[in-house]
Amino acid sequence: MNVSQTITLLAAILLGPSVAYATTYPVTVTDVDGQNLIISHEPQHVVLQDGRDILSLALLDRDNPFQRLVAWNNLLKKSDGRTWQLLDKKWPDAAKILDMGFSDQGEVNIESVIAEKPDLLIAQLRAKPALAQAGVLAKMNQLGIPVVFIDTMFKPVENTPRSIQLLGTILNRESQAKEYVDFYQAHYHLIADRVAKVKKTPRVFIEAKAGLGGLDNCCFTHAHVGWGGLVEAVGARNIGSELLPGPTGNIAMEKIISLQPDVYIVSGSQWAQKNNSAVPFGYGVTQQQVNAAFRLMEKRIGFSELSAIKNHRFYGIYHNFYNHPYNIVGMEYLAKFIYPQIFNDLDPAKTYHDILQRFTQIPQESGIFAAQAPSQP
Repeated sequence: MNVSQTITLLAAILLGPSVAYATTYPVTVTDVDGQNLIISHEPQHVVLQDGRDILSLALLDRDNPFQRLVAWNNLLKKSDGRTWQLLDKKWPDAAKILDMGFSDQGEVNIESVIAEKPDLLIAQLRAKPALAQAGVLAKMNQLGIPVVFIDTMFKPVENTPRSIQLLGTILNRESQAKEYVDFYQAHYHLIADRVAKVKKTPRVFIEAKAGLGGLDNCCFTHAHVGWGGLVEAVGARNIGSELLPGPTGNIAMEKIISLQPDVYIVSGSQWAQKNNSAVPFGYGVTQQQVNAAFRLMEKRIGFSELSAIKNHRFYGIYHNFYNHPYNIVGMEYLAKFIYPQIFNDLDPAKTYHDILQRFTQIPQESGIFAAQAPSQP
């Protein structure tokens, strides 16, 4: 299947008909892992394996996305402290909710979670093997607590709206879910329509978490998942997909230089980690901070040999847009970076603003979520 056919298929999947009804319990649902689950009642004591999925709940329980939460893994505090501060200020009781870890490695004090008497565990599909190995899934099954798997990583374009619809049914928020999915589909359809007509497919290398462990570390990327999946969803060739044997991994700078991608993109955030030299995208960031981080990154060994750097096709984007229910914003930025001529009218910043304003009560403040590296002085 070529790129145009893939784009057309994804658009057809996303633009399929959807009808919203209030949930009648008990309800049987099929999650993204193919499990058929019976939800006996509207869940009121929810556990989040990946705390970033509070941003999905924000689309559904709009007045207070924390209202059902009894335990979670507050990854936002580590990966984007400024966003967590905004949420904490808006909903101060959130800081009192049990932060129990629940990492992708399955590490958790399961007894502390059970003590909160949960009636639903929401988990990312990528964490399933570790949760199974750690005995978490068996324990939940023994106690009759449903575990629903959602996904924004493996098949981000297909499974993000599907996951929102799934949670909308389970949580009796089908109307809210439909509103957001309709918005998502319309915005993706615009991208798919235009890139399907592109004759030459650009080659892209996207370095995920660039500079997180310092500027000497290079170059971690995604294959067909995560950022790689989003690059492919906007019709470009993802170099990581061609080289990596698994879903993620490192590619040597020498190899990237030999392939000379048309576009080089890094993802960054304000990680609370020593030696973090990433481009600090997010709330409260200034253009000066972003430009300074770009200039340091361009001094890494080998960067000057990349034609994408010489041709001013070096860009950066907020890292969490890849595993984020608002990844349509990430796709719009990617489309604008990769095809500047055909997407010069696209305004991803407005799309992000509209999502938060129309579908959530999440506060907003100034910041930078993507940028082109400044021209060489």
